[in-house]
Parts: sequence; structure tokens; C-alpha cells
Amino acid sequence: MTETVKSASAFRTIGELAGELGLPQHILRYWETRFTQLRPLQRAGNRRYYRPEDVALVRQIDQALNRDGYTVKGVQKLLAGEKPPSNEKVDGSTLLADLHAVREQLAAALAD
Repeated sequence: MTETVKSASAFRTIGELAGELGLPQHILRYWETRFTQLRPLQRAGNRRYYRPEDVALVRQIDQALNRDGYTVKGVQKLLAGEKPPSNEKVDGSTLLADLHAVREQLAAALAD
């Protein structure tokens, strides 16, 4: 079975978009509830069709959440044109250091 490549201006189904991004479909449906800007067309049976601008927005959300370390609230503010506070972006190195400190505290508590 050969895979068809759609043009950039073609509408995408939720399955096609999820496959392109490597995300589960339920994540895209969840993002629709959290980001009011994301409104794909819905046809009979609630089939979703993502327009090119929806695809671009989903890519922007994916980048901010899964690569840049923003929280959902932080991305909401970014999309609204506000500058999110620095505490709404997760710093991976700080998070890892915090987790190591908690692990050491738990190990010390269990050793007592």
C-alpha cells in the first residue's frame, strides 16, 4: 500500500495529522478544549478536518509544549499574545536537579 502525500494546502483528518506529528488523536482533541484558537472543521459524525492554518497552529502548540517546555497555561498565554511568566516554562535541568534532591531526601528518610 503506497502512502499518499497531500499538498500543504489540503485539509487533514485527525488521523493524518496525528500520524504526521507522532501524537495520539486524543491529544489533538484535548488541545481543542484547551486552546480556543484551535477549531478544525467538523462534519457529519464529528469528523474533524484540519485546515492549513489549523495544522500550523497544532505544530506551534506541539513545539511549545513538547520541545520548548511550556505548560498548557503558558502556551495559552503565548497564543493570546501575552508573555508568560518564567515559571510557566519547565526548565529540564532545574526539574532534573529537583527530582534528584527529592530522591536523596526520600533515600535518607528510608535509611533512618
